[in-house]
Amino acid sequence: MKTVIQRVSSASVTVDNKVISEIQKGLLVLVGIEDVDTQEDTNWLCQKIANLRIFGDENEVMNLSVKDVDGDIIVVSQFTLHASTKKGNRPSYIKASKPDIAIPMYENFVQQMEKELGKKVQTGIFGADMKVALLNDGPVTIVIDSKNKE
Repeated sequence: MKTVIQRVSSASVTVDNKVISEIQKGLLVLVGIEDVDTQEDTNWLCQKIANLRIFGDENEVMNLSVKDVDGDIIVVSQFTLHASTKKGNRPSYIKASKPDIAIPMYENFVQQMEKELGKKVQTGIFGADMKVALLNDGPVTIVIDSKNKE
């Protein structure tokens, strides 16, 4: 499971010209799922993301988590995180899970993230053509792959 975490001052997801999710201070989390991902990957990532100390404290040192600052989270599925660009110029998405596997995993990820955060998490719509807007704060952007626990 791959994630891109962006610290945001604001973020929103629009589908068919209608804003379906919107947050102010918090995290926009893009999630890519592959068939080999397990509940362990979900649990580890959600715990890591919820406790990641990337918000400024009173001295503007990144020492606080999204939970510490009472921030919000938007989780958006993004199969293109598993793009392979090794051969040719057209990315291959063969590693990305098909909807029958990815949708339950995505829904489980959202539920686990809510459990870790202690409140409702905003989402996109799986498989929809989404317009994701964000004001990246910092900018702070972190990539975490559950198969590469550093």
